[in-house]
Amino acid sequence: MVFVMFSLSIQSISEESYFSCVHLLFIAKCVDIALSSCTDVAYTQMVYPNFLDQKSREVIEYSSEYLLISVLHNLLQGECNPDLRLLGCSVLAPQCEKDKVIKPCRHVCENLKKNCLPAFDAIDMAWPYFLDCDRFFAGEEEGCYDPLAKLRGEVDAEEDLPSDVPATFIQFKHHSYSQMVSTLKKTASKCSHIATTYSIGRSFEGKDLFVIEFSTKPGHHELLKPEFKYIGNMHGNEVVGKELLIYLAQYLCSEYLLGNPRIQTLINNTRIHLLPSLNPDGYELAAEEGAGYNGWVIGRQTAQNLDLNRNFPDLTSEAYRRAGIRGARLDHIPIPQSYWWGKVAPETKAVMKWLRSIPFVLSASLHGGELVVTYPYDYSRHPMEEKMFSPTPDEKVFKMLAKAYADAHPVISDRSELRCGGNFVKRGGIINGAEWYSFTGGMADFNYLHTNCFEVTVEVGCEKFPLEEELFTIWHENKGALLNYMEMVHRGIKGIVSDKFGNPIKNARISVRGIQHDVTTAADGDYWRLLPPGTFIISAQAPGYSRVMKRVTIPARMKQAGRVDFVLRPAEAWPSKLLRRSMEDAYDPHDPLELFDPHAQHGQPEARGGSAAGREKPWWWSYFSSLDLHKPLWLLKQR
Repeated sequence: MVFVMFSLSIQSISEESYFSCVHLLFIAKCVDIALSSCTDVAYTQMVYPNFLDQKSREVIEYSSEYLLISVLHNLLQGECNPDLRLLGCSVLAPQCEKDKVIKPCRHVCENLKKNCLPAFDAIDMAWPYFLDCDRFFAGEEEGCYDPLAKLRGEVDAEEDLPSDVPATFIQFKHHSYSQMVSTLKKTASKCSHIATTYSIGRSFEGKDLFVIEFSTKPGHHELLKPEFKYIGNMHGNEVVGKELLIYLAQYLCSEYLLGNPRIQTLINNTRIHLLPSLNPDGYELAAEEGAGYNGWVIGRQTAQNLDLNRNFPDLTSEAYRRAGIRGARLDHIPIPQSYWWGKVAPETKAVMKWLRSIPFVLSASLHGGELVVTYPYDYSRHPMEEKMFSPTPDEKVFKMLAKAYADAHPVISDRSELRCGGNFVKRGGIINGAEWYSFTGGMADFNYLHTNCFEVTVEVGCEKFPLEEELFTIWHENKGALLNYMEMVHRGIKGIVSDKFGNPIKNARISVRGIQHDVTTAADGDYWRLLPPGTFIISAQAPGYSRVMKRVTIPARMKQAGRVDFVLRPAEAWPSKLLRRSMEDAYDPHDPLELFDPHAQHGQPEARGGSAAGREKPWWWSYFSSLDLHKPLWLLKQR
């Protein structure tokens, strides 16, 4: 090392200040990171000694600080993971570039401490001294870096394209998580008057679940404008849906700017949400295998080893139980308390919370491994039957929706049986999910039975992770079908339910005679009811109001939802039976989903083993039993 002269008296400064000075006074030597818990940081080299004056890899790995960041995930039951570990790595394995140490940013530490301190308090643990935001972190004016930037997709972004590239240019490539986020943000910036990005929550490993939205008023629900969503990459190794939605976002933006009348009409009259990757953690694992080499299951599940399309509440069994009960509702079925006793992925909770926050009308989840469109129910009405036709009350609607995608897809609509998806040719490229194969806990059934949203599943191809050179063809095969399906959100009827003074009535029920499935009005009293062509008796009712009925005819050629408004008048006496049913199906005020924060901490963990009061050491102390003389007394709260 090379010494630099200085005049500060060593005797006059504290130990920690001295160490900070020493780091500034010596020229560091960068070395590759070899710490197993820190190999996924956004940089590749660190320096010895680190900010804690630990002078070798061995000293760090046997320290209580390193052990803590390795087990924090378990201690906090997944809270603030992997943020705290990456923040700890920024201190234990300081970033080094060109033999210069770069400190992590203080504001990142302060924000994380604010969000995560309650999780430490819940297990009676003190905030770690080495995550002292004033002591080991620097201000932005000092040239710091954000150790959590990787979680927000701010590293490994796409290279800027040449300035002469046309506005309609789309790169048909596989996008890493960071590249995906960068592309979505650039697209939203390019079309800022009609697009925005947001996150519905975070994956188990802390990656934001990014959505790009298109609307004439981004970020806001507009009266009578239906909400539509596409979800891709639910299974991490089924990547085509993810890429299709990235391409679709770019296409919608550029075509709107170019004045494409079809795209402008769609965006001007619809609020569109595209979530390209619901399982970014699984995708990372699948991408390590590489395109063309990925197996059938590697990366399919989440980092918790959960299949997201088996992780939603089983409401289908409850619907079958209710089906034989006269007057029972097969919609807005509440989540049973027993569901929360199992392992529920944060990705699953984020979707459920999302569904409650936006009145979605229509949706599709894009998968891979076949070429077919399936629709609910996905779970057989006889559990022992693996392949059994199990229709919903809206069988005609779902067939209409599935055919809208299949008929617009040139390969699915091809009558040849000697191709991918050829087994479904005689069915028109669509099939009832349970008739194909039965499974429980699926997202499509949950959408239909818990919310107003109708969702189908699109298997977009037999290759789950195709080579890049195949992506251009896949996009052109699916582009028209993706647009055609979105336009189906405008089929049926829509309207506003209000009282005689014009005040909107929230959660009024819209019923269709002969269909045992209602939809409810949104906060502004507006509703949408997908229906095929035909004549229907429609009724609207709400607690405290008399029912109003109307006869409605939907012509076969009608491409826009018919406007059917209802004005409800106060009832002299509200039937107790209907009132009781309404109360029974209301969301449980103690529902864990209502308390779930999808963006920061996944609930408040309870201190296992009870309170530390009256005991010499808290329950988590056993994690550090291997440390003879270096137990972390600094983690014990002062009494």
